[in-house]
Amino acid sequence: MAASVRLARSRDFDAIEKIENDADRLLVNMFKSDDWGAAPTGAARASEPGFILVLELDDGHVAGFVHVLEVDGICHLEQLSVAPGDARKGWGRALVEAAKIQAQKRGYHRISLRTYADVPWNAPFYASAGFVEEEPATQFHLSLVGIEGELGLDRYGRRVQMVAHVDAPVPKDVS
Repeated sequence: MAASVRLARSRDFDAIEKIENDADRLLVNMFKSDDWGAAPTGAARASEPGFILVLELDDGHVAGFVHVLEVDGICHLEQLSVAPGDARKGWGRALVEAAKIQAQKRGYHRISLRTYADVPWNAPFYASAGFVEEEPATQFHLSLVGIEGELGLDRYGRRVQMVAHVDAPVPKDVS
């Protein structure tokens, strides 16, 4: 099935929220968590500075999204989610690559993220997409570490910050 990546529209907001909640069930089951919070609404995500890209299949349904924050001159991949029924088809990688291209187009040289070190579809996946671990050094990244602590995310495993450089030339056929 063919797919295209585009900027999210308001009509995508319900799908974004549902995809994230459905995808989070994988973590909830893995961590045996009974207090995992619900995903923010798509509208709440869209109200934050940055951009959301969605992957739309040729049948018209949104199979996944990537939410990227732009804060204090930093480009940060905040959330990547693919609907479980559409997983393992390369859609997550396509969204990450599209986010990197969009970041470069917006003038960034790197894109950061925070994730679980030992969850296969987290840090190992991002490493395969060109991300490397680094220590948090900016006020923004240190604030994320604090928020993760307040939410108790570290009780499920080691959290890491990763970064990818996006200085490669942008292909002419990518919009």
